[in-house]
Amino acid sequence: MMGEEDATYTVDEALIKLGFGKFQAFILFYAGMGWIGEAMEMMLLSFVGPAVQSQWDLSAKKESMITSVVFVGMLIGAYSWGIVSDTYGRRQGFLFTAIVTSVAGFLSALAPNYVSLLFLRFMVGIGLGGGPVLWSWFLEFVPAPNRGTWMVIFSTFWTLGTIFEASLAWAIMPKLGWRWLLALSSLPSFILLIFYRATPESPRYLCMKGCADAAADILNKIATQNHTSLPPGHLISDSQMELEEITDPSMETAHLVSDQDQNENFGTKSGGLKAVIMLLTPNLVRSTLLLWMVFLGNAFAYYGIVLLTSELNNGNKDCKVKEVRSEHLNDDGLYKNVFISSFAEIPGLLISALIVDKLGRKLSMSSMLFTSFLFMGPLVFYQSEVLTAISLFGARVCISASFTIVYIYAPEIYPTSVRATGIGVASSVGRIGGILCPLVAVALVHGCHQTIAVLLFELVIFLSGLAVCFFPFETTGCKLSDTITDFK
Repeated sequence: MMGEEDATYTVDEALIKLGFGKFQAFILFYAGMGWIGEAMEMMLLSFVGPAVQSQWDLSAKKESMITSVVFVGMLIGAYSWGIVSDTYGRRQGFLFTAIVTSVAGFLSALAPNYVSLLFLRFMVGIGLGGGPVLWSWFLEFVPAPNRGTWMVIFSTFWTLGTIFEASLAWAIMPKLGWRWLLALSSLPSFILLIFYRATPESPRYLCMKGCADAAADILNKIATQNHTSLPPGHLISDSQMELEEITDPSMETAHLVSDQDQNENFGTKSGGLKAVIMLLTPNLVRSTLLLWMVFLGNAFAYYGIVLLTSELNNGNKDCKVKEVRSEHLNDDGLYKNVFISSFAEIPGLLISALIVDKLGRKLSMSSMLFTSFLFMGPLVFYQSEVLTAISLFGARVCISASFTIVYIYAPEIYPTSVRATGIGVASSVGRIGGILCPLVAVALVHGCHQTIAVLLFELVIFLSGLAVCFFPFETTGCKLSDTITDFK
């Protein structure tokens, strides 16, 4: 009995014992609804820009701004909500993001002019920047051995969102117009608000903040709903465990922990700016800078490919004919092509699910990026409509798989105290790619410079693949850490 009273366990050990059950299923579907909402808000950019351009007689530059301003908002939001989440809790982070996204998204449908639409879409972008908070929140409830698989499953909600938005646009846009599409696309964020009271705080976050009793209460609820039991003893944090145990070098699953535990709560105790500075400390700086590059490249390529789907589907027809055709916004061809290309997400998810744990995060990401590079190659020159569609489909399969895996890898390299900040800042950097890609995918193509546009995408994708190769370590099968990651 005395042995059981003196026994201790960490959140990771508890989650492994509890398994993935009914409790995590609710977390999955709640966070997944937020991911569906973000996917819908991003996919509608393929339809709203051309529609507004036609109705308000906008230039190509002004049309691209409707997309770019969303990414500017996301850049600010991803940074801000990550700090809020690490300082005040995951629940506070995604509550405010849901409020901003739902209200601004609905009001966008009522925008009376171009300037007000830009402002409201900017606010939607700020709300969408909180998407990584939901990702981190779900991740912290998942047992380590199957974390990669479950995070890929979580990514399917993005795919569902893209397909649903393409279907909704096909059904709504020709008859009711872009305002109805904006209004209906805001509904998933309202659903998050309805069920918010039922969501628990992350036990890992509570434990890191010193609220071990509150964390243990949530773990007990997981045990009850999953019909399992906690390990014997009492809950402690990873840093406490390091002081009590002698590390066994023969352990099958490595701990991503550092010998320097004095900075454990640096981010949450010292404020947002110092949390960002912590990402650039010697133990983290290499991974942080490479991660920023990969996020920027993935975002630039992914959203660029989505936009190119509506710009390059006219094959080898000359540019003048293409410009005339682009004004026929109710042409079913646009909706059909975007709808079909959305299904590229499905094989992308299947591929990432198959390789993320078997090949490891690094090899999986780099292979997908380099394969996407090959698919984009033929588009340097004008191709037939069929070959253009095949190339864009294949490139989107690979880039969506890479994007899925980098969202799994990113939270695994940061300690709990700065995890949401780390992902948020990386996501913010990625939004810079989102800001720039409309200028390439829309403005350059409209200006009859397809070759230059595609070469820029090729360069970014290739450099992103190289950056992945230089990541300092592999995280497959490793436990999440509450302390500063050790890169040695």
